Amino acid sequence: MSVEVIGTYGHGTENDFVLVFDPGEEFSITTAQTAAICNRESGIGADGLIRITKPEGKWFMDYRNSDGSLAEMCGNGIRVMARYLVERGHQPEGIFAINTRDGMKHLRVPMTGDISVNMGQVSDESEDVTASVEGKIWNGYHISVGNPHAVVFVEKIEDVGSLSVPPVVRPKDSYPEGVNVEFVEIMENNEIKMRVHERGSGETRSCGTGTCAVALAATKFTKGKLPSQWIINPPGGRLVVDIDGHSNATLTGPAVLIGDHDISRFLSN
Repeated sequence: MSVEVIGTYGHGTENDFVLVFDPGEEFSITTAQTAAICNRESGIGADGLIRITKPEGKWFMDYRNSDGSLAEMCGNGIRVMARYLVERGHQPEGIFAINTRDGMKHLRVPMTGDISVNMGQVSDESEDVTASVEGKIWNGYHISVGNPHAVVFVEKIEDVGSLSVPPVVRPKDSYPEGVNVEFVEIMENNEIKMRVHERGSGETRSCGTGTCAVALAATKFTKGKLPSQWIINPPGGRLVVDIDGHSNATLTGPAVLIGDHDISRFLSN
């Protein structure tokens, strides 16, 4: 590709992304190119890539996991995209919408400070699941946040061990497109510790849709009632999830832009 293409690196609670601003949809990025950009050894390094487009005058988050596979939605990624739009002057601060493969999401975006996004309805699929790591097995819940999650509960988050390979989730046929797996330790005062293995990315420092899945599962696990609020602590930081009486989730947390990189070399093949 002869023209210079800039990718902006940013993160939300250390769940990191490369954003490519392409409102006119002037180019595409292949699966292999996405994987090359996100490669932490030879590329920029990120959990995913967000191509920002604007079909029919509406912002759209074209999100890819680090292996290049498509994803329906990313709760941390959409906040970072919103921060980009406001900070770079493409969108006034305030309330606005971003379309995703999981539908339209509305955000409250101040010029500085935490961003809130209405994530839509979180659904309990009413199915018991298990996840196992290194021979240890935990019980949990099948939760949908537009993308699939298996949320399991552990006594201590340190008991989980290595998540260098995907956990084995059963029943397997419940997740034909793969699954994000959250490991949860309940603490006092509606606080939670969490680790996550994301399909297509491996263990990440945080997962926005995962925190929403965790909030609903934790409410059920503790036999609590809706509405509820949970403070969730993945390794990368602190997020707040509010779930109303209809199981609609609002995710609030930080989003930070770090810097720009020329990614043209990754798009030349």
